[in-house]
Amino acid sequence: MDRKTILLLGVSILILAVMLWFVGIDQVINALKVANMAIIALAIVVQVFTYFLYTLRWQILNKLADMDISIRRLLPMVLVGLAVNNITPSGRGGGEPVRAYLLSKEKKEYRFEDTFATVVADRALDTFPFVVLAAITIVSMTLFFNLDLWLLVVMVLAVIAIIAVLIILIYMCINPSFGSRVDGWIIGLVRRFYKKNSESFENQIHEAIFGFQETMKMLISNKRGLVYTLTLSFVIWIFEILRVYLVFLAFGANVNPIVIGEVFIIASLVGMIPLLPGGLGAVDGLMILFYSAAGISASVSAAATVIERLISFWMATIIGMVILPYYGSSVLDKISSSSSNEELEEKLEEELNENE
Repeated sequence: MDRKTILLLGVSILILAVMLWFVGIDQVINALKVANMAIIALAIVVQVFTYFLYTLRWQILNKLADMDISIRRLLPMVLVGLAVNNITPSGRGGGEPVRAYLLSKEKKEYRFEDTFATVVADRALDTFPFVVLAAITIVSMTLFFNLDLWLLVVMVLAVIAIIAVLIILIYMCINPSFGSRVDGWIIGLVRRFYKKNSESFENQIHEAIFGFQETMKMLISNKRGLVYTLTLSFVIWIFEILRVYLVFLAFGANVNPIVIGEVFIIASLVGMIPLLPGGLGAVDGLMILFYSAAGISASVSAAATVIERLISFWMATIIGMVILPYYGSSVLDKISSSSSNEELEEKLEEELNENE
């Protein structure tokens, strides 16, 4: 973990500490004392089962791309990916290349461009139901909450940006000419910033993009698999909301599950904006504010949010970082140790050569 990441995590935790101080640390501690631990344990079980569902969806996509690997071997990679997502301010997408790299490293016969394609498809399938739920939630909360204009604009722009990225990825895979233009754009960047052995590097990029397009076409064309994994994605989001509802239930909060879901979706949307690692601090504060506005006492909102984030954020982060050394030298350290674009691109070229 580099210094910048540690600093951002420190800032995030400081933001949360300030929020708890305003609510009242004593009140939060008193709320924690009366929590039903059996229900909290059930929320943890729901979260662990959600990890299994994440892994199952990725396994199905890998099988569609002729990469058959067990859930037992994929689950640690999923947890490492979640951990990297949580500690990097990259719109919760920093762990996806790591997942693809770990799978290509685990099974030498799998090319990185193929494993990366299944990871992107997995992320797209997770994002599609989220976009649908986020659009419904924004409309609903605009009607029932007095949202500040700046927050509404940020949320709408975030949804539009996510949709745009999804459209570009899908269109790039079904339209070869558009894919060629994207290829040319990337090559243009390479020629501008990367001088040494650029021709060899450009050929590798051509092959990587072509392999990515072929694998994505294969996944998109399998309608049965697409419907199955898309349905599974909606189920995953239901379990995510169920976990949050159970945590509030443990504190005796009598709140509508729909309100819980709406606030969770909005907080998740803010967490996708690449400002702080995993949205830590910003997400927590927003959840406390909205749950308090929904009629839950500030102390219960803060206590429940702390427990919920321990389960959803810190549990995956700690488990993933504990697992990471099993795969050898940290991929994250390789990237963060590069002090310039040239060093980073040399490492990228090295990884591409290893996967040829």
